[in-house]
Amino acid sequence: MCEFLSLLSAVMETTPQTSKRIKSRAIRSGGRLEGWFSGDNELIERYRFETSTKVINNPKVVSFDWLKSQKLDNVRKLLKDQLMRRFLEMKGNIYPDLIRVFHTNLKFEGNSLVSHEKGVDMEITHDVWTVVVGLKYAGLRINKGNLGVVEDFNKVQYYKSCLKNQQTQVRTCSVGGLKLDERVLALIITWILTPRGSNHYVLTEEDLVYIYCIMKKIKINWIHIIKEHMQKCMRLSDYHYPYVVLISKFLLYFEANLEDESSELVKSIQEMNNGSLSKMRFTKISGRWVSKDGDHGGSSIGAAADLDDEDQVVDMDIHHKE
Repeated sequence: MCEFLSLLSAVMETTPQTSKRIKSRAIRSGGRLEGWFSGDNELIERYRFETSTKVINNPKVVSFDWLKSQKLDNVRKLLKDQLMRRFLEMKGNIYPDLIRVFHTNLKFEGNSLVSHEKGVDMEITHDVWTVVVGLKYAGLRINKGNLGVVEDFNKVQYYKSCLKNQQTQVRTCSVGGLKLDERVLALIITWILTPRGSNHYVLTEEDLVYIYCIMKKIKINWIHIIKEHMQKCMRLSDYHYPYVVLISKFLLYFEANLEDESSELVKSIQEMNNGSLSKMRFTKISGRWVSKDGDHGGSSIGAAADLDDEDQVVDMDIHHKE
C-alpha cells in the first residue's frame, strides 16, 4: 500500500511539470507567430493552415565569370544587355520561415509590392528594385494575356528555328533538341527567372517569347515579369514560392530583425556548372561545348566581343536604404 501511495504521489508531482513544458512550448510558438505577424490573428491562421506548408524554390545561381570561362559569350552578353547580372548571381543567406511570412502578407498595390513582418512595413517600389538588384522598370511588359506585344512571333516556327536539327517533327516544345545558347537560356528561364516546381523539360509559349526577346535583344521589363510570376505562384498550389534570395535581400534592405531566425546559405552546388551542360547532352571539345548528338548545335549568333571592360560590378550595400 505504501509503495502504491508513493507511486501515485510521484505521478501527481510529474504531471504538472509535463503540462507546463507543453504549455511553455505552445506559448513560445505562439509568441513567435505574434512577432512575425504583429498579432494579426487572421494572418496567423492563414500561415498555420496554408502558407507554412508550401514548398519554397531551391535557388539557382549563374556566374557570369563561369559563362566567360566556358566561352558562352553570346549568352553572357545577351543577359548583360537585359541587366540581369546582379539578379542571376545573387547569393547569401535565405530565411525559409520569413519567406513564407513575406508571401502570407504580400499584396500587390499599384506598381509596388507591399508586405510586412516583425513590425516592419515594406513597400517595394521601382527604386527599391534598382538599389537591391539593379533592375529598372522598363521594356516590354509580357504576360500570358498579352503575348501579342511581341510582333511577328510564331511559337512553332520560332521553336523549330532553335533546334539543332530543324527537320525534327515537332510534337511538344521540349528543351532536349535546342541549340546551346537557347538551351542555356531555357534553363535560366525555367529555374531562375520564372521558376516552377516541376516540368522544366517542356517550354511554354511564354518561355519561348522570353528566349526570342533575349536573342533578338528586345528589352524585357523583368520587374513586371517577376511580379506577375509571384502572383501566379501564390495562386497555384503546384508552384513553389520563388525568388527566395531576392526576398531575403529585401528583408535586409528594410532592416528587418533577422536575429534568432533560421537561415540557410546558398551553396556552390546550386550554381550552374559544367555538369549542367553535360546533362544537357553537350560535351567539351577543344575548349568549346558541342552537341553529343553529332551536330555542332552551338551558338546561334557569332561570338561576342571580349567583355572585360564591362565586367566590373559594384556590390551595393543593401543593409541600409539609400
